[in-house]
Amino acid sequence: MVQSAGIYLERRDPHRNMARFYALEIRTDLFGCVVAVRRWGRIGSLGRQSSRVCSSVAAARDEIERRAHSKRLRRYRDR
Repeated sequence: MVQSAGIYLERRDPHRNMARFYALEIRTDLFGCVVAVRRWGRIGSLGRQSSRVCSSVAAARDEIERRAHSKRLRRYRDR
């Protein structure tokens, strides 16, 4: 079983009434495959979710780090 602390990012802009989150983590599915999971949406909602099967834990880690870096460039901050 893969254990991951995950990455949780937020972007808030009260002037634009914006309060968004972006969460990334590594999980294993029921078949033992390594999966990079991302969730996003408005803070306080369940949001949307997408997952991608990866060939290894290292590949999943690279996937979530790449996506987190992209979001940080868009002014999302770690929480």
